[in-house]
Amino acid sequence: MQRLDDFRLKMGRHELVPIVIGGMGVDISSADLALEAARLGGVGHISDAMVPTVTDRRYQTKFVKAKQALYKYNMDSEDKSPVKFSLEQLTEATRLHVEGTMARKQGKGLIFINCMEKLTMNAPKETLAVRMNAALDAGIDGITLAAGLHLGSFALIEQHPRFREAKLGIIVSSLRALQLFLKKNSRLNRLPDYVVVEGPLAGGHLGFGMDWAEYDLATIVKEIVQYLQDEKLEIPVIAAGGIFTGSDAVRMLQLGAAGVQVATRFTVTKECGLPDDVKQEYFKAGEDDIEVNQISPTGYPMRMIKASPGIGDGIRPNCEAYGYLLDANGKCAYVTAYNREVAAHPGERRIHVMDKTCLCTHMRNFEIWTCGQTAWRLKDTTHRLPDGSYQLLTAEHVFRDYQFSVDDQVALPEPTLTVA
Repeated sequence: MQRLDDFRLKMGRHELVPIVIGGMGVDISSADLALEAARLGGVGHISDAMVPTVTDRRYQTKFVKAKQALYKYNMDSEDKSPVKFSLEQLTEATRLHVEGTMARKQGKGLIFINCMEKLTMNAPKETLAVRMNAALDAGIDGITLAAGLHLGSFALIEQHPRFREAKLGIIVSSLRALQLFLKKNSRLNRLPDYVVVEGPLAGGHLGFGMDWAEYDLATIVKEIVQYLQDEKLEIPVIAAGGIFTGSDAVRMLQLGAAGVQVATRFTVTKECGLPDDVKQEYFKAGEDDIEVNQISPTGYPMRMIKASPGIGDGIRPNCEAYGYLLDANGKCAYVTAYNREVAAHPGERRIHVMDKTCLCTHMRNFEIWTCGQTAWRLKDTTHRLPDGSYQLLTAEHVFRDYQFSVDDQVALPEPTLTVA
């Protein structure tokens, strides 16, 4: 009977435990969480989602306050096109975030940064190029491109001296997406070092439509593995989405995957960036409390807990301070929806916007509780305490459970208090 520890993920000269902790923003996959994965011999992700906001919180910078002050004059305007990010401050924020993490790294594992391409920031190409190049400057081990087809993203860093040294990977949800990427980037003579194949049970933004339930991770993994074999391309495939036990992971490696990416089970660890009271909401969620909706302004379906306070909240857009989802024309679907509701309800002090959410503000405040489809099982991974709350786990415990468990079992932690 195989365990996940019987396999190794090979990336160049690195032989890793085949466990990748996925990137979760905003600062949910914290530096502490990523560092534990690396210390234990796997791969950890930090996220660059809203990175100036993260560095304000972690390093007492004032990037958000400065941006808000600069564009305060525009707060009452529906036209957000003048609201731009300072590329110098974005560079500095990324540098602080990455250097602060890499300086603490121990162990034989790797630290990657997850770059969401749908964070268009009113200048998609320029801001993505800055984030990627700054992360490479700051010594990140690798970059995973997420939330987009990223057809031209490698070209944004092809002049960087670490372009062929750092690990570069992409997230896809279909063979066609991978084929499009490989065709577009063939002139660079630079293949991705790994491909994360994210299935329909993943958390947060999905690479599927609302017909997501018609798809199956194992089927997509087999199709992509076969294609790479046929094309004689040695690119490791990392399976992601709905992998709840070590046995789930082993089944993916038996299909030809080189590793697995997991995230949901780490949301309830002490190292995760979520506030502890929100972690308890994850534990309490039942199967019927998880939904895929279309409230994200990005246009992607998104999986979350139905009780998320940000759902239906008609908060005033704060693009002057944030504005991470403004497209190249300064537009955001939430701003449009908000202005529509204000016009439809003149004089009302508080409105509700049901079809979209202000993802910037609510993700910053941990009010959109994204999760994988298996989050309802989290309560079965720990002990319930006498006060009705659940004992938090350590990242090491969850990592080791994936690494060594068999028979679809989940190991409970040593109780820290008398359990109920």
